Amino acid sequence: MAKQDYYNLLGIQKGASDDEIKKAYRKMAMKYHPDRNPGDKSAEEKFKEVNEAYEVLKDPQKKAAYDQFGHSAFENGMGSSGFNRGQGFSGFDFNFGGNGQGFSGFSDIFSDIFSDFMGGGSGRQQSAHKGEDLRYDMSITLEQAFSGLTTEISFRRNGKCKKCDGKGGENKTTCSRCNGSGVINTRHGFFMNQQVCPECNGLGYKIVNPCRECNGTGIAVETKKLEVKIPSGVDSGTRLRVRGEGEAGFAGSEPGDLYIYITVKKHKIFERDNKNLYINVPINFTTAALGGDIEVPTIEGTKADVKIPKGIQNGEKLRLRGKGMTSLNSSLRGDMYLNISIETPTKLTPHQEDLLRQFEEDRKNNGDNKNFFDKIKDWL
Repeated sequence: MAKQDYYNLLGIQKGASDDEIKKAYRKMAMKYHPDRNPGDKSAEEKFKEVNEAYEVLKDPQKKAAYDQFGHSAFENGMGSSGFNRGQGFSGFDFNFGGNGQGFSGFSDIFSDIFSDFMGGGSGRQQSAHKGEDLRYDMSITLEQAFSGLTTEISFRRNGKCKKCDGKGGENKTTCSRCNGSGVINTRHGFFMNQQVCPECNGLGYKIVNPCRECNGTGIAVETKKLEVKIPSGVDSGTRLRVRGEGEAGFAGSEPGDLYIYITVKKHKIFERDNKNLYINVPINFTTAALGGDIEVPTIEGTKADVKIPKGIQNGEKLRLRGKGMTSLNSSLRGDMYLNISIETPTKLTPHQEDLLRQFEEDRKNNGDNKNFFDKIKDWL
């Protein structure tokens, strides 16, 4: 049977980043992990295939060879876990050790895989049963993003069983098969194969008296209320991590984390661009011509005095330094920009119309500001 494409196995596109590859691997490996699928041979095979795909795609050199040659890059006697030394891949350095026990650079393939699952590759399995991370979506106002806020959130999760305090039961004994390591190591020629201990499912111990409330898992569904602090300067897309507030781990293992994803609502007055704010400010044509002082609102909820220079044109921008948004993890603030728009009156009294006509006549007599048609005539 033809092998499945490694990218398809992990559910990612060719050209995915290292982070995307690792994230996809963790997701698929957790899905097909033997602990979660006891006795399921198809899941076990899938788990092996996922590990094989990750082994190649996580290595830049192997990945480059796979992208160019596909599965054939790993054939001709070496199987799917390495390269044939006679194939001419000069970028790969697999040197035989002096005692003939293995390849340098290859011996930690499985330890790297279990590093993600077993908590750093130490042989202990604490992370193998780590709780799932959770996502919480939060919408806040622009004012809240500016000043920050402390608020309480509520969500459902798999928390610690209250009866056994998440331990899964009482009287734990060290697993005799793996001697408490949680893993079984077997050697096949040059290769060291490491797998989860089938006796204790990777825990390293057995629970003599499992909790009846949670059947030894240490997990129970709960509604969690949590006070969280949103710092000032956050923007849409900001992700905040609350350590240990995800789902509980199996039988007292490490809990997952809670990730809060921020969305800042659209404001009625201000537009935000990173740490700068923009506001449309309409002024009448008299103020535009003669200049004057106006007040504009600020994100703090106060008002700022602004001096309009004489002769300002429609579409010009005025800058108020330090009146923009706060910056995340910084005391610096952005600026606020005023987009000036000049309002033309739609209703004039006869007296006002006469005054404007006199103004226009005086402007022409003084030769001030040639009109559009005069400019065209000069150009022609």
